[in-house]
Amino acid sequence: MKKVGEVVTGSLGIDQTGTEISWDELKGSKVMLYFYPKDDTPGCTAQACNLRDEYSALQRKGVKVIGVSADTEEKHQKFIEKYQLPFPLIADTEKKLIQEFGVWGPKKFMGKEYDGIHRTTFIISEDGVVESVIEKVKTKEHSKQILEFLK
Repeated sequence: MKKVGEVVTGSLGIDQTGTEISWDELKGSKVMLYFYPKDDTPGCTAQACNLRDEYSALQRKGVKVIGVSADTEEKHQKFIEKYQLPFPLIADTEKKLIQEFGVWGPKKFMGKEYDGIHRTTFIISEDGVVESVIEKVKTKEHSKQILEFLK
């Protein structure tokens, strides 16, 4: 997993509209890059809606919110439209960024083990350095976790 102090470079990938997002475009902005398992599931919806509801507070702190999952551009677009999400979602279908950030691995759910995305958030500075890693994300209070760090 990427650690505090590591530098992030290159392309993030393609968002829900097919537009490539790169770190070069984001330089000068603080970025909250959050990885989540799957669009339109209870925990992921609660997390996205919490970020949506507190989006203006995050923007006032100068934070750009970007979500990442392995869902397709089409699924992301439907998720964004259904919940009026004001931020982009990266469609990392090949799990390139997911692997690069080290958030793919073994998980357990209802007694079954499988590989999947670990819900993790990275706060990245204006010059592309990881400032914080949140591994214990509270889906219904995620924006509060971010705002606490930014104080």
